[in-house]
Amino acid sequence: MTKIKFGTDGWRAIIAKEYTTDNVARVSIAVADWLNENNENPSVVIGHDCRFAGELFTETAAKVLAAKGVVVKMAKGFVSTPMVSLGVVNEKANLGVVITASHNPPSYNGYKLKGDFGGPLLAADITAVETKIPDINSVDYSAISLEDLVAEGKVIYVDLEDAYCKHAENNFDLDAINNSDMNFAYDAMFGSGMNAVKRLLPSATLLHCGDNPGFLGISPEPIHRNLQEFSDLIKNNNLDCGLATDGDADRIGLYDSKGNFVDSHHIILLLIHYMVKYKGMKGKVVTAFSCSVKVEQMCKHYGLEQETVQIGFKHIAGKMISENVLLGGEESGGIATTGHIPERDGIWMGLILFEFMAKSGKSLEDLVAEVYDIVGEFAFERIDLKIDNDTKHSIIEDCKAGKFTKFGKYEVERVETTDGFKFFFDEDTWLMIRPSGTEPVLRTYAEAKTQEKVFDILADCKATIL
Repeated sequence: MTKIKFGTDGWRAIIAKEYTTDNVARVSIAVADWLNENNENPSVVIGHDCRFAGELFTETAAKVLAAKGVVVKMAKGFVSTPMVSLGVVNEKANLGVVITASHNPPSYNGYKLKGDFGGPLLAADITAVETKIPDINSVDYSAISLEDLVAEGKVIYVDLEDAYCKHAENNFDLDAINNSDMNFAYDAMFGSGMNAVKRLLPSATLLHCGDNPGFLGISPEPIHRNLQEFSDLIKNNNLDCGLATDGDADRIGLYDSKGNFVDSHHIILLLIHYMVKYKGMKGKVVTAFSCSVKVEQMCKHYGLEQETVQIGFKHIAGKMISENVLLGGEESGGIATTGHIPERDGIWMGLILFEFMAKSGKSLEDLVAEVYDIVGEFAFERIDLKIDNDTKHSIIEDCKAGKFTKFGKYEVERVETTDGFKFFFDEDTWLMIRPSGTEPVLRTYAEAKTQEKVFDILADCKATIL
């Protein structure tokens, strides 16, 4: 019996090892039991991304859910996570299920749960589902005919991609983007955003927009080391800006016209700047603990309330459904804005930025310079140290005990401990140490005025703790 646990963003496991049809059925039994306990005549929206056997696992989940009295609204073909989340709202369903392992390596698949509000299911509800997962599967899904379920109206096919594209067409000036003098590029990383972008931005230069569930052996995470080919494409082809999204298209990566990677901290600042200065919008900004201090400084400049929460988008989504939040964002490229759903959406954020460029007539570099005029230049980097769990535990205990008062030449002025340990050297310069909850990895993050200083801080950190 495999113990199934939902992490920061769903359950993930290696296909054919722990990620099997039987284990997907076990989770689906728990989901159905939880839904039936909390709702009259419950319904679910379900879809899968571009990974191996996505259709098989989705149909398995659908059969189990339908067998237990849940009406299933199922996407045909692959869809992005935001398409499922939007589908939950549009279909007035009680829950969304996405069969995806997001940005994990190609050997993984996963199971994400979405609340009826169109964002990550809240922590207490995930725990309630998790406690209901049985030790063994009791539904003979191989004996259930999907065709019969469709004929009986227990499984209904829905076009989530079409609904998403229409929603985007209603919210963006796509003519301004598509008819501008600017040349935009998109790297789907072989993920599920490819068809929507082809439809919304027909003139964009496309990369990795074909069927390849092995992702060429590269994890579909939109970070610079995975996007070298995209960076070169932009540099060598007179392209103004490049958008990349991960396997299920909820995370964003961005490049300027010189092929330089623009991290999520800069993206968050650009989005706030556009929405407040150019569009006259207001609202609270909620960011995860690992985000840049520049977000708080930008919010002060524009008179916006800012709140820092624990890492994990569910903490941001919880705020977005109960308060007037303009933007919610995290360091790993997951960002949401008002007027859409309380859900990370890489394509949506890309469209906002492309519209910003097209309507202002300014390059991404010019717009970043406007942000720097407000908060000053800065750089950020994260390095994951692969270490054994004992060493990881001992370093965290040293952090708790206040052992680290300096890292090399960098003297600690103060420490914040919302989710990990953030050591400030001055108001603009910090180092953060945080253990991964799922792997033998210690994450180290740093922010400073220059890239050189960031790497110097991370090197001093490594030398101090190891």
